[in-house]
Amino acid sequence: MVITFTSSIRPCCSHLLLSQIFPKYPYHFSKSRKHPNRYEVVAQAASTAQPLHPTFDPVPSTGIPTPILLHELKPLEISPLLPFPEKSRTVDPVRHEPTRRTETVAEREAWKLLNRAVVNYCGKPVGTVAAADVGAFKGDLLNYDQVFIRDFMPSALAFLLKGDTEIVRNFLLHTLQLQSWEKTVDCHSPGQGLMPASFKVRTAPIDGNTSGEEEVLDPDFGESAIGRVAPVDSGLWWIILLRAYGKITGDFSLLERVDVQTGIKLILKLCLSDGFDMFPTLLVTDGSCMIDRRMGIHGHPLEIQSLFYSALRCAREMLGFNEGSADLIRAINIRLSSLSFHIREYYWVDLQKLNEIYRYKTEEYSQNATNKFNIYPEQIPDWLVDWIPDSGGYLIGNVQPAHMDFRFFSLGNLWAIVSSLTTPKQAEGILSLIEEKWDDLIGTMPLKISYPALESDEWRIITGSDPKNTPWSYHNGGSWPTLLWQFTLACIKMGRPDLAQRAISTAEKRLLDDNWPEYYDTPTGRFVGKQSRLYQTWTIAGFLTSKLLLEKPELASILTFEEDNELLEGCACRLSHNGRTRCSRRTAKSQLLGKSS
Repeated sequence: MVITFTSSIRPCCSHLLLSQIFPKYPYHFSKSRKHPNRYEVVAQAASTAQPLHPTFDPVPSTGIPTPILLHELKPLEISPLLPFPEKSRTVDPVRHEPTRRTETVAEREAWKLLNRAVVNYCGKPVGTVAAADVGAFKGDLLNYDQVFIRDFMPSALAFLLKGDTEIVRNFLLHTLQLQSWEKTVDCHSPGQGLMPASFKVRTAPIDGNTSGEEEVLDPDFGESAIGRVAPVDSGLWWIILLRAYGKITGDFSLLERVDVQTGIKLILKLCLSDGFDMFPTLLVTDGSCMIDRRMGIHGHPLEIQSLFYSALRCAREMLGFNEGSADLIRAINIRLSSLSFHIREYYWVDLQKLNEIYRYKTEEYSQNATNKFNIYPEQIPDWLVDWIPDSGGYLIGNVQPAHMDFRFFSLGNLWAIVSSLTTPKQAEGILSLIEEKWDDLIGTMPLKISYPALESDEWRIITGSDPKNTPWSYHNGGSWPTLLWQFTLACIKMGRPDLAQRAISTAEKRLLDDNWPEYYDTPTGRFVGKQSRLYQTWTIAGFLTSKLLLEKPELASILTFEEDNELLEGCACRLSHNGRTRCSRRTAKSQLLGKSS
């Protein structure tokens, strides 16, 4: 039987059905449509129903678990940071004391704008639009009036850290419902686990009632986007946010739901599916992440690899361990081990590594080759020779056969620190480089999305002469304030909140006066971007999240991971019995841990 799904959803028009009680059978054919979503009944019913079983207070005062109903939980009063139950060890919850700091003028204005950006669906908040004040637009709205998964991330964190969890729960469930909707470009449909880039609430006539209207969700999986590129990062962000929500609320019943567990598995199976690639990194096209225009990041961009690694670690915590998930968890462990080694070994560049590349031999036909990707030393750009500091380093943007993209990409490096994709020593080196090159990467407005900019023939060839990505603008070396919260997160994890405070102070001076732009232009970020939208929601939310994280640094652990030494012991090669496999993992464990250079 072939099932085709409709293009919009109406969960507010649903009824409580048997699948609420028997979640193993989520299918139901509604009279209002011919072909329903496979998750529709479970997600719709659970959005209004009480939990079917009690949960437990994870911090009982008597030492004995006390059963309480989920809707009676007050996690921010009991414990704001509740770890998932681990299979072999327990993690103590992190407590915090409420702060009574007086908000600045910029913070009060930011909260006002963020609340104004909230989108309601059937009377419930489900996200925030890309721009908080559509009245500020002088031209076409394009898709800035939609709710983007990646854009909502800092908004969700700001609400969670403030204690407002309803909007995040609603967002997670409604985007999950959209996961399996029909997504077709020129008669071709991508994988079932693909999450939408964005969605919009619109009104549509009620089936069989010409005079009535109802609200529906209209998703975009990339079929309407510029370039028609699927958003690879959307599913990864969704998994990361799901874990953060669970850890800060203690709402583990949400994670245990059949539709949520199935949604996680579909995303993972899409990412872990077998292909032609020889390496553990995800192979994607240009424009499949935050840099959603042609910028020469196709292949194995660092941003995707860092988010992929973080999502795998999040999923490993959240997946219920049973016979059906055992193979998937095993695949996750193998990929985590190989991915961490691959990034640490082949993406890392410091002065010593650059000198090694400079002396590479080429055309090595051997399983023991040093120059495995056949990189030609002439690829080392002139700017990097003098720019790389004596101490510190960074993860380069991309590694492919005969190609290394030496540009510095902020999001990928910062999230590699947050997820412990880097070694502790490499993480320290990245922050050391940012501090050393503060004027280049922070300047008058944090934070450069990439450095340096593509110019002249390089710009024309790589971007296709993109008028929006001109040198030192937008994705081509522009400064994006929304990256501030990720910089703050990385600084807190590495014990350098002073760097985050310095960057926040630099941004706060201008953001309010400049009406919260999307990005800034010029090498130091002095000008508001020439096509920058004002009152950009993730600029506003990124600023607020950064402030809240500095106030309560212990809550950064809802997103961060520490080094997992067990991953260093794993190796897929041990599973091979063909006698031909030769592992490249010759580096000592102490070096992988960052204990030596």
